[in-house]
Amino acid sequence: MTRWNPAVLDRNRLFYALWSTVLFLILIWGVYWINEVYTLNLRQFGNHPGQWNDWSGILTFPFLHGDLEHLWNNTATFFTLNGLLFYFYRSIALRIWILLFITSGLGLWLFAIGGNHIGASGLIYALAAFLFASGIVRDSKLLLRVSLVVAFLYGGMVWWMLPIDGHISWEGHLSGAVSGLIAAILFRSHGPLPDLPVFSSEHEEEPLPEWWAHAHPHHPDVRTMREDQAKRREKANANTHSTNRSDGEVVYRITPKKD
Repeated sequence: MTRWNPAVLDRNRLFYALWSTVLFLILIWGVYWINEVYTLNLRQFGNHPGQWNDWSGILTFPFLHGDLEHLWNNTATFFTLNGLLFYFYRSIALRIWILLFITSGLGLWLFAIGGNHIGASGLIYALAAFLFASGIVRDSKLLLRVSLVVAFLYGGMVWWMLPIDGHISWEGHLSGAVSGLIAAILFRSHGPLPDLPVFSSEHEEEPLPEWWAHAHPHHPDVRTMREDQAKRREKANANTHSTNRSDGEVVYRITPKKD
């Protein structure tokens, strides 16, 4: 049976994680500098909780930041957490990201009281909560290690979900963390295989996302995956035929020898 090349897959996994992370960072940095250069006052389009005539901030507030320090702090943390999500949860990462992006902003808009909330920290807390909780609820030692890494690097973030600083959107942090926990539970049976190895060819590899395989039908990894799937189907059909075939009964008969 043809096995996938884990080295090639790992390079694809790394490229996918970097590409998706850098794309979002380009957007938030571009919005910041366009706002600064042209004085557009884009920060007014933040998340305004409870204002039914101004719900668009649910989608725009993660792209807006108060100053360079605010933007840089979110950039460094987002780069690590989003990279971990798209690297280790490749097949479901995009669905998880979109879900966290929407629910973290929606939760803030529904449950916070007043204010103009801006910044990607709500999404960051959602990513951190998902990575931490998902590694715990899954049967995977590898993903549990990811949880421990997140706890070690960003465990102190939990304090900023409390109202200890009036200038920090603790409601946004809390809503993001809750959305991450819910997503981890909902998707606990989807995505990476249990105890998925990263640098080993001795075990089954995690399948490529079907949407990505459909968009890149001639990619070497996609071809290998299709060949592997075809061989598995042929083997399954062969086993089915052999199981359904009834063996003929052999009858022995003794006849006298003719002289």
